[in-house]
Amino acid sequence: MPWTDDIQVIYEHYHRYALAARYAFGRRVLDLASGEGYGSALLATHAAEVVGVDIDEATVEHARARYGGRPNLRFTTGSMTDPDLLADAGRFDVITCFEALEHVAEQDELMALVRARLAPGGVFFTSTPDVLVYTHEHGNENPFHVKELTEPQFRALLGASFRHVTVLRQNVAVGSVLTGDREHGPVLSQQLRRTGEDSWSVGTGAPHTYLVGIASDNPVEVPAAATMLDPQLTLLGAAAERAAAPLRAEIERLTSDDGGPKYRKVIERYRPRRRATEGPVTVSTSDDPLVSIVVPVHGQWSYTRRCLQAIEDSGTRVPFEVVVVDDASPDDSAEQLAACPGVRLVRTPENLGFLRAVNLGAAQARGELLVLLNNDTEVRPGWLDALTEVVRGDERIGLAGAKLVYPDGRLQECGGIVFAGGSAANYGHGDNPDDLRYQAVRDVDYCSGAAILVRRDLWERLGGFDERYSPAYYEDTDLAFAVRAAGYRTVVVPDAVVVHHEGVSHGTDVTQGVKRFQEINHRVFAEKWVDALSGQADPGTPLWIARQRVPGRTQRDGDLVLVADVTVPTPDRDSGSVRLRCLLDELVALGHRVVFCPMGPPSDPAYLDQLHRAGITVLADDGLREQFLHEAGKHIRLALLSRPTVAWHLADRLRICAPQARIVFDTVDLHFVRLSREAELVERLGGAPETSAMLHQRAKLYRELELALVRACDRTLVVSEAERDLLAGLAPGAPVSVLSNVHSPGPEASPDGRPGVLFVGSFEHPPNRDAAYWLAGEIWPLVRRQVPDAVLDVVGHDPTNELRVLDGHGVKFRGWVPGLAALYDTARLSVAPLRFGAGVKGKVGESLAAGVPVVGTTLAFEGMRLRDGAEVLVGDKAEEIAAGIVSLLTDDALWLRLSRAGQAAVAAQFGPDVARAALTELLG
Repeated sequence: MPWTDDIQVIYEHYHRYALAARYAFGRRVLDLASGEGYGSALLATHAAEVVGVDIDEATVEHARARYGGRPNLRFTTGSMTDPDLLADAGRFDVITCFEALEHVAEQDELMALVRARLAPGGVFFTSTPDVLVYTHEHGNENPFHVKELTEPQFRALLGASFRHVTVLRQNVAVGSVLTGDREHGPVLSQQLRRTGEDSWSVGTGAPHTYLVGIASDNPVEVPAAATMLDPQLTLLGAAAERAAAPLRAEIERLTSDDGGPKYRKVIERYRPRRRATEGPVTVSTSDDPLVSIVVPVHGQWSYTRRCLQAIEDSGTRVPFEVVVVDDASPDDSAEQLAACPGVRLVRTPENLGFLRAVNLGAAQARGELLVLLNNDTEVRPGWLDALTEVVRGDERIGLAGAKLVYPDGRLQECGGIVFAGGSAANYGHGDNPDDLRYQAVRDVDYCSGAAILVRRDLWERLGGFDERYSPAYYEDTDLAFAVRAAGYRTVVVPDAVVVHHEGVSHGTDVTQGVKRFQEINHRVFAEKWVDALSGQADPGTPLWIARQRVPGRTQRDGDLVLVADVTVPTPDRDSGSVRLRCLLDELVALGHRVVFCPMGPPSDPAYLDQLHRAGITVLADDGLREQFLHEAGKHIRLALLSRPTVAWHLADRLRICAPQARIVFDTVDLHFVRLSREAELVERLGGAPETSAMLHQRAKLYRELELALVRACDRTLVVSEAERDLLAGLAPGAPVSVLSNVHSPGPEASPDGRPGVLFVGSFEHPPNRDAAYWLAGEIWPLVRRQVPDAVLDVVGHDPTNELRVLDGHGVKFRGWVPGLAALYDTARLSVAPLRFGAGVKGKVGESLAAGVPVVGTTLAFEGMRLRDGAEVLVGDKAEEIAAGIVSLLTDDALWLRLSRAGQAAVAAQFGPDVARAALTELLG
């Protein structure tokens, strides 16, 4: 199966086809729902002819491309419920239909087609998940399964069409096989089950999840048991090969002549053409510039012209001026520049060299910020806005550099690395500029002077470029080190993209001309910064590590921290994301080098950009994540794994790749507690018994998983003392710490001008759906009886149609809103009528932090040390919650008391300093 790395699925699917292949020797075979074609290909190794059928044309094309070279194998498009499918193809001796029966409602029509296409005495193989095991016992919820069957139903379906039916039960298991020297004999199957912490029991029989049916009008000899073994882990090896294949393909693509990324076509039109010199360029500059762009020039008018035209075309919103220093150009550059409206021209009587020319131009600058730009560059739209926004957004940043790309679209550098001894490397050289490794704003050793922004007052304080590096080379690296020594940060800004025609001015031969000063000035730089260089990474250090510099520090003493969650945080959609984003920001603020690994793609690239701008490297690609773990794993100090599925996926891998890392399981909330409470609620409300049974089963599975992770990881994080106490009883001795939600209390609020009542919650989360439905349908009518004009605003991502129909009668469903601050400013109170769930509720802390009192259930305030009547109002019945809402709507004195007390409680329990102390302890 080339499309999956799920080894369990591979064994399940291949085993079925391997069984059917025993009956396919020399026969015609029809493979219904052939998918990617791997099963048809396996059958074709034995059969005389195999026809694979699938409804999806793209899938069929893939199968043809991968397996179509075999003379006895062909693929076609069609529906397995279409009675005319392959009507002229003749009869088949064997028909297979795996992983498909549960996907169609018209199962009788499928069976009719099988009967019509199967030769007399032919054999039909099919499968289905056992609904009692797969769905009800294991808790699987596959939305693409439209009709799962029990074993009796499966037998009845096949028995209605065939005289002889055998049903085998299938399960993938880890265990042991004992084989004898006799070909025939009884089969003994035994199950090993855990009965306690350190105790096991052995019983007879074998577990199963799937049913495999073998049907025919003639008796078919079927094995009593079938075992498929992989003693050499060949399929695991194949999965590893598949994981490596995209990396090899990417290397091939990056090194091939025709594999340039998307920048290639865009940049191509900027490439200087060897044609007649063009005329002057008008640049729309400002008389009151915020930024002064200094461009040194020594000939090469065609490049200079394109540089100026690109500045004009970039559409920047920032007011700027352009100062061009003509350093005694040997061509007509000075005359051309003098004719360019908007350009301030500075001419030198003799050639000063690059460094002194830049210093001369900077002395003429009027802007608060100074941009040094080579004339062999072509800026891309948004470049100056990006640089300016980053520097003005953080007063600690003194210098910011652009991401430089070559004219053919390859990356030239995204920040520079300086090793101990003074040698340097361009990070990302030759790679794809769109690679996720090159998207984060981050502290770097230096940025190439081809396109950098520096604060003018800092530039003047430092004396500009150090003229001991004249005429050129290492002056930009020296400046970055000087900026850092002065207490400022040097960062790269990937959104500022600049095309650089490297080598136009000085060539590329380090033994001739100005270029020879590259080696000379290397020695000058190493002598000047010998102490600072002692703290740099040694040459040969993996670039994942060498590229990491801690914000605001002169030495590389920050820890490398890996954080993983199911997806990129969406803090304007759910409270769990608010907490995670706060923890990421606190880790950065503490000076650590943070790498975030989402297990799935972001729902919106904007959330990815937010992390990049915060200086967090995001690895959303499995291949990049594996490369990072392989190259940098031994340097990881802390791995913070959010939620049980993520921790289960990564913990063992980290033990191998990051043996020094402290692995921390962040529960977010205890899933088994939430599911148990939901099951109990279903029972109290008289819900379907099978629903509560399924929830209890899922809770049992999550309990086992979460407790196993609590015992296996170095530390576990919970969000409340109540959950810590619970785990202390269930997993004695396991280290558990509290790291709750993070809220910053706002200014004191007033009850005036606050008419509304607010409910907030992501409706992807079942407890919120239930709470909103209860509030709008049962509680709110009680409120309106006493306060007829009361209005309830229900806010949250992805409300269901079931909830939307409750809109009206004082209830307004707003859906998702980008920011809650304005709503909290006008809300009189918020309501949290949660009837099941776990963890600390972000909606409660957020409301209290804003000074908006909360009415909720006991469960809503679990683990928050909030008292009824002191900081909040508590009620577990509809009438009690309605009474609390009415009290806060009508009693200003009560409102003021709860507002002030709620903010104080949040500051004491959930302030940023509390989270910072907990994170510091984790790394202590």
